[in-house]
Amino acid sequence: MNKLFVEASPHIRSSRTTQNVMLDVVIALCPALIAATIIFGIKALVLTVICCASCVVFELLFNMIAKKERTISDMSAVVTGMLLAFNLPVDLPIYMAVIGCFIAIVIVKCLFGGIGQNFANPAITARIALMLSFTAAMTTWTAPLSAWDSSIDAATSATPLVADKLPSLMDMFLGVRAGCLGETCIAALLLGALYLLIRGVIRFETPLCFIGTVAVLTLFKNGFDCMDMLGQLMAGGLVLGAFFMATDYSTTPITTKGKIIFAVGCGVITFLIREFASLPEGVSFSILVMNCLTPLIDRVTVPKPLGALVPEKKKKEGENNG
Repeated sequence: MNKLFVEASPHIRSSRTTQNVMLDVVIALCPALIAATIIFGIKALVLTVICCASCVVFELLFNMIAKKERTISDMSAVVTGMLLAFNLPVDLPIYMAVIGCFIAIVIVKCLFGGIGQNFANPAITARIALMLSFTAAMTTWTAPLSAWDSSIDAATSATPLVADKLPSLMDMFLGVRAGCLGETCIAALLLGALYLLIRGVIRFETPLCFIGTVAVLTLFKNGFDCMDMLGQLMAGGLVLGAFFMATDYSTTPITTKGKIIFAVGCGVITFLIREFASLPEGVSFSILVMNCLTPLIDRVTVPKPLGALVPEKKKKEGENNG
């Protein structure tokens, strides 16, 4: 006799694992890491390795102290370390970077239950914490290619968002400009983003709507100057944030409609901070704000299952309110 077995969802299982997804993200970030090493020197690679190692060690120690299952094999800590490093100036003191790793892994991720339970992107939150705590160090930028000139001990430069004149579009596309070590080379970031799109790790809605919103608002603000608009899109961390942090699974909406609302919100906040606030860059703050609104967006946009009944308690509450 045939028997029917009833099991909890999900009923359709995929061969994709957290480790597979995180490995794809690491691979996608490698072109930007190679570009950063060329642009800023070997110290860019050293800072990234230290951030990755610190994140893995902090997660391992937390799991050991809290007597929880070891989770470092899923590689999410490595991704957090890489993304945090990409959001830091290349000459940031190492101890500050390690503090950022502690904030990202222990406070934002592990204390909220681990991967999938954190309310905000760990790397974004850690970057903002470092920016508020060590403002001078977090806003001191190294000039591109200065590491390879032996006649220069150190050289600083303004980022495009605060410079009097934007670098050429080609220089910005290739990363020959000042900025955080992983955000400068747009070509490398787009190459990694294309890999993630082909692999199905991310979807196009969020990056397209995020960048598109900033583009449209910038065009209206600056009298439809397309060249200036392109410069604004490649300046700062917009491309890095749109493709690699605004697409985080656990801190962004789950529906297509929700993703669009989330991305447009990020774009509007980024534009407002860039144009009207005292901070030159708003990508990190915009993503953090929208991370906090994600539960509300999900509640509004998640469709009700066909034929679902209203719980009796809520039904009575509605009748009483009526």
